[in-house]
Amino acid sequence: QVQLVESGGGLVQAGGSLRLSCAASGRSFSTWHMGWYRQAPGKDREFVGTLTIDSSTYYADSVKGRFTISRDNAKNTVYLQMNSLKPEDTAVYYCAAGTVLIGMQINPTIWGQGTQVTVSS
Repeated sequence: QVQLVESGGGLVQAGGSLRLSCAASGRSFSTWHMGWYRQAPGKDREFVGTLTIDSSTYYADSVKGRFTISRDNAKNTVYLQMNSLKPEDTAVYYCAAGTVLIGMQINPTIWGQGTQVTVSS
């Protein structure tokens, strides 16, 4: 009954920008903490950032100043705006939702399917 669907991934040159979307189905979207994670092939899943219910944001040091998380409650959509992209940002990006905040990260209970982001040099 609750589902997250990412979109907006693709291939972009280093220094470019990309905006990912995470569309949520169901009610009470604004009552969930939202998070973004990424995973490169053969690597562990890595924290990217968090947008809390009260609109606080937290980011990994590697993306601070370059990535921004926002939400549009009317559209039930969360966004990840990525600027000044680097080849090291290449990964599958996942959005997630949870009701519990642990430090600067959520405890995810719902995951999207992921969207591929590839940054060329």
